[in-house]
Amino acid sequence: MTTVLIAGAGPVGLAAANVLAEAGIDVAVLEAEPRLPENLRASTFQPPTLDLLARFGATQKLIDMGRIARKVQYRDRAGWVAELDFGVLADDTRHPFRVQCEQYKLNQVLAARLPDVRFGATVTDVEQDGKMVTVTINGGEKLRCEWLIGADGGKSRVREAIGVRLEGFTWPERFLVASTPFDFARVMPDLADVSYFADPEEWYFLLRVRDVWRAMFPTRAEESEAGILSDDSIERRLQRVHAKPGRYEIAHRTLYSVHQRIAESYRKERVFLAGDAAHLNNPLGGMGMNGGVHDAFNLAEKLAAVIKGGPDELDRYERQRKPVALEYVNRITIANKRHLEMRDADEQRRWREELARAMSDRAAMREYMLRISMIASLRKYECA
Repeated sequence: MTTVLIAGAGPVGLAAANVLAEAGIDVAVLEAEPRLPENLRASTFQPPTLDLLARFGATQKLIDMGRIARKVQYRDRAGWVAELDFGVLADDTRHPFRVQCEQYKLNQVLAARLPDVRFGATVTDVEQDGKMVTVTINGGEKLRCEWLIGADGGKSRVREAIGVRLEGFTWPERFLVASTPFDFARVMPDLADVSYFADPEEWYFLLRVRDVWRAMFPTRAEESEAGILSDDSIERRLQRVHAKPGRYEIAHRTLYSVHQRIAESYRKERVFLAGDAAHLNNPLGGMGMNGGVHDAFNLAEKLAAVIKGGPDELDRYERQRKPVALEYVNRITIANKRHLEMRDADEQRRWREELARAMSDRAAMREYMLRISMIASLRKYECA
């Protein structure tokens, strides 16, 4: 019998497994896919996440494979620019910057440190009796463990099996992400590697990883998936970003449903939920994966302590992490979307005044950056 089973070999499950393995806990990871996926999902690592991952040597590898982003910009099509610098956080974090790197590269780094990652293992049922958990995989084989962590994503089979609802809503529009090797910084003076463009007609977001720029756009609810992902549709949107002769080379395209949902509970007896299995939010701000990694470290450290005979503080996991999803991640990501698409002139003015205040002196900018870097959310609830 394994002490801890973890469903999901994404950044959340693998981070939790590394914390437990480092503590000498017998842990195994179950992944439904036949191998580690290399899909382009999250690509932002916030400063406190880099601080946490540094203990496994993963942060330097992310820096080597990715790109350091020291500033974030807010712009519009008329030329307005507000720029904020992560450098004001130098006294608050060992990594006063974001790193832009595809999350699957972190998965590869973390999985390589683990002795037991089992692929092609889909969790299809979960039962528990107060002393142990029985996990059914692939509809037949049964595995037993003392504890189970469901880190198996937004469509979590673990969450479904234990009967926990995911509460909230889904936006009617979906987000298109298209990657291109075209260098927008060459045609947009002083463009930051992380830049949000406000526009009531069609906002967009540019983010640079090592080899490509990723462009994100909202789509209309009535557009078909095939139409959105077509070459002509993506070309039209990219030409609005920058009109250039000839067509853009498209390296990758993905269409995302956009949710703001949180599990009614993060724990049911010996089963826990973390990451997207526990909370989903829109990607504006780069908080979803990061919040999940923070869940993983918080839960795995508490679980390791209990397994080793320490005081049972497992209920603090939900008390510390769920308010972060409710108050910070959901609120900030919803506000980010509203700011980019707002039509009301008074609202636009108030938002720009807020950013102007943030840029007015170092203390104001630090306060703003503590919020959008997720440092403030970690600090607020660490004693809950």
